[in-house]
Amino acid sequence: MFDRLNPYTLARSVLFSMDAEKAHHFTLEQLKKHYQNPLLKTFTQNTIAPLPSKIMGIDIKNPVGLAAGLDKNGEFIDPLSSLGFGFIEVGTVTPRPQPGNPKPRLFRIPEKESLINRMGFNNEGLETFLRNVQQSTFRQKGGVLGLNLGKNADTPIEKASGDYLIGLEGVYPFADYITINISSPNTKNLRSLQGEDELSTLLKQLQEKRLALADLHQRYVPIAIKIAPDMDSEQVNVIAHLLTTHKMDGVIATNTTLTRDYVQGFANATEAGGLSGPAVHELSLRVIETLRKALGQEFSIIGVGGIMSGQQAIEKVNAGANAVQLYTGLIYKGPKLVQECVEALRG
Repeated sequence: MFDRLNPYTLARSVLFSMDAEKAHHFTLEQLKKHYQNPLLKTFTQNTIAPLPSKIMGIDIKNPVGLAAGLDKNGEFIDPLSSLGFGFIEVGTVTPRPQPGNPKPRLFRIPEKESLINRMGFNNEGLETFLRNVQQSTFRQKGGVLGLNLGKNADTPIEKASGDYLIGLEGVYPFADYITINISSPNTKNLRSLQGEDELSTLLKQLQEKRLALADLHQRYVPIAIKIAPDMDSEQVNVIAHLLTTHKMDGVIATNTTLTRDYVQGFANATEAGGLSGPAVHELSLRVIETLRKALGQEFSIIGVGGIMSGQQAIEKVNAGANAVQLYTGLIYKGPKLVQECVEALRG
């Protein structure tokens, strides 16, 4: 029976009859139309009482954010803000436009409330991204905006730092915080940047560039590093040590997983790409717990991956996260998940 408390239940049945990537774009366009129409805006507005929190020294109205990937080009920042997020992260953006991997590249596994994607940082490039970000009013109204950076697929991995530095310089004046994405499984060799030597070199260059930009713009913008869930505790501890050594401000744990145990035997389970949904929740909890022990209590951790309920948001915070981000949960549960998570964390 249709759930009257959650109109998204009906909308989802329509959306899930469409190709996953087409449904993604259709949903965002409809959200934008509702946001721009005063008569329709109330149907998408999530009015959530504040639950003041902090990440990386930044005040946020509540600790439930939108993960990067939903709005790659920063086209829908203002409409997405109507859903009640405490902060929003957009991207991943690369210096130059790129089409990403061939379609189809986004697959649902509805029986397990999961997605597999191999999008490959498809985006319109830094110039368009910055234009979209500057046209939004979210930050002017007090919203906290994170901008997520990647490297172009055809940039050799040994020259990846150059792409991140270009991105850092471009987004610096327009970001409340900046995320360095080195953990997508869909750009060849990208995760090798999580290796000790590679990561140390990259973080050193980022910190040097950040100090120069902070002096130029007379403002300090925090940097967070987004990492993968598919690492053992020794690897996570090495990353934690490098984050503090090179004076990073936060870590986002985690990206999608390459594991398939949770969805084995289901249609689309063998598709290449990163798996998101409930399987990532347990993996990210272990990473968050390891990070918190290694980093101490002051370092900011944002927990993301497989949050499908308010209880799972609580579990992320109990593991050591200061805030959480949603993505796949929104696809399966709808916008009410934002409010459910905030209220659960309110206690």
